[in-house]
Amino acid sequence: MKELISKDSPQVGERVMRPEFYEGGSPELAQLLKDRQPIILDTIESQISELVTLRRPGYDWSEADVELAVRARLGENPERYGCWVYYPWRNMLVHLLKEAEFREVRTNRNMHKITADEQRILQTKRVGVIGLSVGSGVAMALAMERCGGTLRIADYDTLELSNLNRIRSSLVNLGLPKATVVAREIAEIDPYLNVEVFHDGVTKENVDTFFGDVAPLDLLIEECDSLPVKILTRWEARKRGIPVVMETSDRGMLDVERFDLDRAAGILHGRITDEEALKLIETGEWSQETVAKIMTPDEISERMKVSLTEMGKTISRWPQIGSEVTAGAGIAVQVARMILLGQPNVKGRKFIDADGLFRK
Repeated sequence: MKELISKDSPQVGERVMRPEFYEGGSPELAQLLKDRQPIILDTIESQISELVTLRRPGYDWSEADVELAVRARLGENPERYGCWVYYPWRNMLVHLLKEAEFREVRTNRNMHKITADEQRILQTKRVGVIGLSVGSGVAMALAMERCGGTLRIADYDTLELSNLNRIRSSLVNLGLPKATVVAREIAEIDPYLNVEVFHDGVTKENVDTFFGDVAPLDLLIEECDSLPVKILTRWEARKRGIPVVMETSDRGMLDVERFDLDRAAGILHGRITDEEALKLIETGEWSQETVAKIMTPDEISERMKVSLTEMGKTISRWPQIGSEVTAGAGIAVQVARMILLGQPNVKGRKFIDADGLFRK
C-alpha cells in the first residue's frame, strides 16, 4: 500500500526529539509563527494560578484573589512571561512557566513523600536506562517523578505493533526508533529535563561514552534483551562503582547490584564468574546453562516456564505483559530513588510477586 503521509512532517526527521525554546516577543518567535504556523496552547494563567496558590496552601483563596495575583505576575505583556516551547514533531507551540517555577509546580504533589531537599539531590543525579521496551516505562516514571536531572537512554530498535502490549505509546509512532519515541514523550511531560539518547543501544564501541567519563552515571537501570550487553554493562558498572537495577517482569523479580558499595562483588550476585563474563563479552556466545544460572527454575513463574518451552514453536519472542511491566517500572524507580538518596541496605535479588501473595 502506498504511504499516504509520513510519520513526521517534512521539516522533522525521525531523530528530532528535542523541543525548541523561545522568549515571548522575540524576533525568533515571530519568525517561527510566520514560517510554521504552529498550533498554539497557552494555559499560562492556569499555571500561574497553581503556582501562587500552591505557595500559600493555608490561605483561603477566592476567585478574585487568584485573578488579582495572576494579573500582577503577568503584567502588561503576558506573552513575555515564562517561555514558549516548540515541539517540531507536533508543530505545536506551548506557553510554559520558566524552569524553576515549572519544576516547583510539577513536582509539588511529590511533597513530602519526596522532600524538597531530596528533590534537590535528585536533580543532580544522572540515570542510565538501557532497553526501551520494559525500560520505556522506567524512563517515563523517572521523568514523572524527576528522579534524576539527566536521563541517558539507549535502544537500537524501532517501535513495532507487538510492542504495544506493554509500551504506552501511539500507533502513529510505529516504525520510529524507540529512543526517539521515549525522548519525545519525556519532552512533552517536561521539556526542561535533560535527556541524552543513544540510538545504537550500548555496544563495546560506545560503552565508555554511555557511562560517561566526564559526566558519569550515578545509577544504571538495565532492561535490555541481550545477554552479552547485560554482562558488558555490569562489568563496566562494577569497574566504575555504579549500582545496577534490573526488573525482570516475571514474579516481580528485582535485582539490585551495589557496585558502588563493593567493587569486588560478583556479576549478577556472583552467579556469573569473571571468567564466564569476559568470555561472553568477547565472543557474544552463551548457552541455556548460562541463562539457568541467572534465573533458576524455582525463580520463574509456572506460566513463564510454559512460555519458555514454546519458544520457537508457538511463540517467537520472550513474553512480557503490560501489567507486570508497568508494576515493575514503578518498583524499579522507587528502588532507584532509594539508592540515589543514599540508602545502603537496598541490594540483592527480591520478588514482588502478586500471584504468589494470593496463591493457595
